[in-house]
Amino acid sequence: MARTHPWKVSDPFWEQIKPLLPAAPSHAKGGRPRMDDRRAFEAIIYVLRTGIQWNALPRELGASSTVHDRFQEWEQVGLFKALWQAGLQMYDELEGIQWEWQAVDGAMTKAPFGQGATGANPTDRGKSGVKRSLLTDGAGIPLAIVIDGANRHDVKLLCATLDGIVITRPEPIEGQPQHLCL
Repeated sequence: MARTHPWKVSDPFWEQIKPLLPAAPSHAKGGRPRMDDRRAFEAIIYVLRTGIQWNALPRELGASSTVHDRFQEWEQVGLFKALWQAGLQMYDELEGIQWEWQAVDGAMTKAPFGQGATGANPTDRGKSGVKRSLLTDGAGIPLAIVIDGANRHDVKLLCATLDGIVITRPEPIEGQPQHLCL
């Protein structure tokens, strides 16, 4: 059965997210009440799932500027990395991360408004772009991602990508090699 509102967060999932949220800043000087964290999180999920621009967020989900501010606030304190780490930890406990085989690949995309985070894309007439370097386990589960200007060679991003694994890599077991596909 298809979910009618796939951005809605289930109660059990929200109970796992809540402890990772930073404390809300003080409103000692008054002002407007802070938007509910769950509502803000669901609006962020809506934007990320649909790919819409922040300012196209339907008003019934929240004010786009408020939701974007919350996204930036949470990103700066590392909430989304913490969610990724928690998800990987849970996946490792339930299914097991396949460390024996890993793969790294890169992709270049346009980033016309990326400013200093971009580089001239050599495959797109020098237009501004970024390169994403992604490491996955044997099942395709993302373990690390590095983003740089599109003009960076894959070799330059490889070490940063391998060092960017967001959970602790176990020590290799004697006689069980780990393979890396590029």
